[in-house]
Amino acid sequence: MHAYRSALLRFNQQGQVLYDEDGVLVIGPDATGRQVVQLAGDYGALQARLASAFPGLAVTPLPGRILAPGFVDLHIHYPQTDVIGSPADGLLPWLENYTFPHESRFGDPAYAAEVARFFLDELQRNGVTTALTFATSHPSSVDALMSEARARGLRLIAGKVLQDRHSPDGVRDETEQSLIDTETLIRKWHGVERLGYAITPRFAPTSSERQLRGAGELAAKYRDVWIQSHVAENREEIAWVHELFPQSRSYLSVYEEFGLLRERAVYAHCIHVDDADRALMRDRGAVAAVCPTSNLFLGSGFFDYAGADRVGHGYGLASDVGGGTSFSPFRTMLAAYYVGREGVAKPGLSLSPQRLWWLHTAGAAQALGLEGVIGNLQPGHEADFLVLNPAATPLLARKTAQARNLDELLFALIVLGDERVVERVAVNGAWAAPVPA
Repeated sequence: MHAYRSALLRFNQQGQVLYDEDGVLVIGPDATGRQVVQLAGDYGALQARLASAFPGLAVTPLPGRILAPGFVDLHIHYPQTDVIGSPADGLLPWLENYTFPHESRFGDPAYAAEVARFFLDELQRNGVTTALTFATSHPSSVDALMSEARARGLRLIAGKVLQDRHSPDGVRDETEQSLIDTETLIRKWHGVERLGYAITPRFAPTSSERQLRGAGELAAKYRDVWIQSHVAENREEIAWVHELFPQSRSYLSVYEEFGLLRERAVYAHCIHVDDADRALMRDRGAVAAVCPTSNLFLGSGFFDYAGADRVGHGYGLASDVGGGTSFSPFRTMLAAYYVGREGVAKPGLSLSPQRLWWLHTAGAAQALGLEGVIGNLQPGHEADFLVLNPAATPLLARKTAQARNLDELLFALIVLGDERVVERVAVNGAWAAPVPA
């Protein structure tokens, strides 16, 4: 059992930030042995309860720091760690010139393991304690990542990419074998400790109808696994989908027709969609992974938050490394704010600092179907949390010292923060070893 005294950030059921300037967080095992939040709130209000419920428990002070839930990244590609920052004219040339050649290297288990270690180190450095991530089409890429995540005690969801057409040698898989490999990996990894599996068609153009149909059959057979893919990222991609699936009403409806739109289905981007698509996502329980740094970098477009809210489908924030330009949730939240403010291609709005933070923690957990499990520091939630230093840089220290309210404090962190703000990371209640700079 461990207790910490510090400023404390968590969320209520309405997604509003609860902030205790002098808070206490108690971590300990539940009946199953999981490390979870036992007590959280204002230190003064809980002091008597703390003494009676946990007699003799030492409280570790963390002055000048903020305890906050670990960030949740709804969409990222671990094999694209070394593709980040590559110049390209757009999505499709970027895939052809950088992504596919690099991903072809992941058939080598040793190479996949080395990248997996670096990738998870980078997530930790940036305070991301749960991620939904693509592997490559090679089963060994999944094994490498899951093995490393398990060794660290992480909650992580990943899947082997399905792509049996319109893909070069080295990443293109064979239809029947790809489905056999997917089911084998589900049985091997899904539900093992804190790991989960995601059925992962890269995107509709790179999967044959036979492969998509097989993926849908696996999704029906294994209802508690996740599904992840891309949809409506840019107009050239959409035109290609219409050529390949002329009978489908929209790009999104392709996935619906093959049984790939349901709860625990996460679709990256969802930029060029209409209200019929949004309603279909809402009705099926599918959600969008909003990838603002990637969309800005590749010139794909702007996610319409107002449209999603009006129709009522879920969404959360994601880095989309390597199309995304940073592992940092602070950079992602800032880019999400920029995208929201854009008011020419869509209605403009200002996402509040509290809303941005929720979308990358408890809101992203809700989108994954893991509400009440991760993304918050309320009692019963798994103990993945961060120690944040709001004075990590001279400019940030100057700005946060002048914050008159919670919104000003959180917005200063969003605008000026980076990995230096993340001082320590706890995974499943245990401090993760520092990552060398």
